[in-house]
Parts: sequence; structure tokens; C-alpha cells
Amino acid sequence: MLTAAKVAVLVGSLRKESLNRKMANALVSLNASPLNFQFAEIGNLPLYNEDLEKQYAPEEWLSFRRQIKSADAALFFTPEYNRSVPGALKNALDVGSRPYGSSSWDGKPAAVISVSPGAIGAFGANQHLRQSFVFLNMPAMQQPEAYIGGAKEMFDAEGKLTNETTREFLNKFAQAFSSWIEMTRKR
Repeated sequence: MLTAAKVAVLVGSLRKESLNRKMANALVSLNASPLNFQFAEIGNLPLYNEDLEKQYAPEEWLSFRRQIKSADAALFFTPEYNRSVPGALKNALDVGSRPYGSSSWDGKPAAVISVSPGAIGAFGANQHLRQSFVFLNMPAMQQPEAYIGGAKEMFDAEGKLTNETTREFLNKFAQAFSSWIEMTRKR
């Protein structure tokens, strides 16, 4: 029997009251599958600049890369900014993919949950992030897809998920992701 997969959780929104952070916390708190979730914080990563790589890579980059390399999989929560992912999340993808030929993302099973107060659930960001997975060689879970709209109304004043239908969906999503990881992760 394999040990619980270690999953790096990346949240694309940096704001204090982030709906994506609340949704990520809701999924993690379900403890619905044999997964070991660890948040990989991206807000402190200096912008990727190859010149810095040649001189001295910032410790924040090196620490982030080690965390991603040690994970068995990656789970992304993203809002949609201008029909794409937030700049901080794109920067994290870039930092983790360098130096060239040493990508921390290589072969990591991945999944995306996009969360928005709007009706379409950040569909554009979800799909755009999946395009990056192709180049990064991250096998993306195809089903169930997760576009969660109307999220502003799903949490109480303490940030706890109150929508039972969404809680059930997150549980099913986590179970499917656990199966996807076992099927695709490097052994």
C-alpha cells in the first residue's frame, strides 16, 4: 500500500479574504481522501528573472522549488484575472520550472479548481492554467472539472463553507484527485 500522497496546494489569490483560499481550506478540512495537503505559498516569491538565476537564486525560489519537488502532486485554486491566471500564480509556475531542464513540476499530477463570485466560475483561468500544464509535463485530471461560481455566497462570516452541495462536490473531487494521483504519479 502506498503512503498518502503529498499534495502541494497553490492558491492564486493573495488577498486576505480570498474566496479561493477559503475554498482550498474547505477542501483540506474535509480530509476526505488519503492525501496530505501542504500549502505552497506564492506571495513572497520574487518575480522570475533569469539574471538572478545566473548570479544567485533567491532563497524564496530555492525553498519553493524544494517544496514542489518533494510533493507527489499539485492542486491549484485560481481566480480569473483578465481571462487568465493571476500574475503571482504565473510567476510561481515560472519559478518552479527553472533553471531550464530542472523543472520542479515535471511529471506531477495536477488538478485545478477555479473559484469566482461570478457565474462562470473563472472558466478562462482554469483553461489557461491547463495550457501551462501541457508544457510543464503535468498530467491534469480531466474529470470532474471544477468551475465554482457564486462563491461569495457560500461562506459564513468566519470563512467556513456553508453550501452543502459544494461540500459534497469537493469531497468527490478530492476522491477523484486521489485516484488520479495514484494512477499517474512517478513511483
